[in-house]
Amino acid sequence: QIQLEESGGGLVQAGGSLRLSCAASGRTFTANFMGWFRQAPGKEREFVASISSSGAISYYGDSVKGRFSISRDNAKNTVYLQMNSLNPEDTGVYYCAAGRGAFARTSLEYFSSWGQGTQVTVSS
Repeated sequence: QIQLEESGGGLVQAGGSLRLSCAASGRTFTANFMGWFRQAPGKEREFVASISSSGAISYYGDSVKGRFSISRDNAKNTVYLQMNSLNPEDTGVYYCAAGRGAFARTSLEYFSSWGQGTQVTVSS
C-alpha cells in the first residue's frame, strides 16, 4: 500500500474554484490508478473522479462532469482535482484513494489505500 495525504480543501463561495492535491509516498505510485471520492454528512461516500496509472484515461461522476478535472504528475507522485463552478452540493470531505493496476476504476471497493480526507465547504 501507499500512503496518501490530501491538501487544498477549504471554504469557498458558490461559483468559485479549488484545487485539491494528493501526495503519495512510496515507489509504487505509477503502479496505481488513483481516484477522488467525497462524503457529505449523513450520506454515503460518492465517486468523484478517477485516473489511470499513466494519466491517459479518466472518469467522472455524473454530478461533477464538465466542472471537475483530475490529473496526475507521476514525477511528483501527486494527483490533483481541479474543481470549478462549485456549488453547495459539492460540500463534503474529499478523499484521495489508490488501487493497484493500470486501469482506472469507479467503484469504491477497488481502491485499497485511502487518505484522511480534506474538508471542502461551499457557501451559497
